[in-house]
Amino acid sequence: MSGRSVRKKNETFELRGVNHLALVCKDMAKTVDFYEGILGMPLIKTIELRKGLGQHFFFDIGNGDSLAFFWFPDAPEAHPGVASPAGLIGETSITTAHGSMNHIAFDVPLDKIEAYREKLVAKGVKVTEVINHDDTEQQISAEVNETTMFRSIYFLDPDGIMLEFCAWAREPHDGDVQRAPATAVETA
Repeated sequence: MSGRSVRKKNETFELRGVNHLALVCKDMAKTVDFYEGILGMPLIKTIELRKGLGQHFFFDIGNGDSLAFFWFPDAPEAHPGVASPAGLIGETSITTAHGSMNHIAFDVPLDKIEAYREKLVAKGVKVTEVINHDDTEQQISAEVNETTMFRSIYFLDPDGIMLEFCAWAREPHDGDVQRAPATAVETA
């Protein structure tokens, strides 16, 4: 590894990770079947919302963090390609609207990424091949190289939410922060 690590301590707030990320599902039973039954995430809290407004369920995703789902009986239908990707990476554009959530990446051990892919396939989940994200012109490569940052697999939950199992291939370093943030262009 060249350069110094860019992992820095937040001096402003003592953030300890993600308490929970709250998403919306169409069918809570299917959501529980997928996240607990297929992905093995323990269901740790269930809430029936007041006045028949729906449900709010929480799954343990490790490290004290949770993934939560709301179910609202009168929620509008999903809009793939707007509020979420229209499909898996490599199949279609993954562009989504401003303010949308594109995907959730779960951190997994590097040495288990291929085995986890096979487990998902065995459970009937459509999943991408392992993708090596790197600094080459294509930003992915067939083989791991010295610029490979992550190794990932992508799949969809029952509501079309794109999920990723992502493994760090190396620690980030100061050479990884080289791009200036883009600014929206104002039009008249």
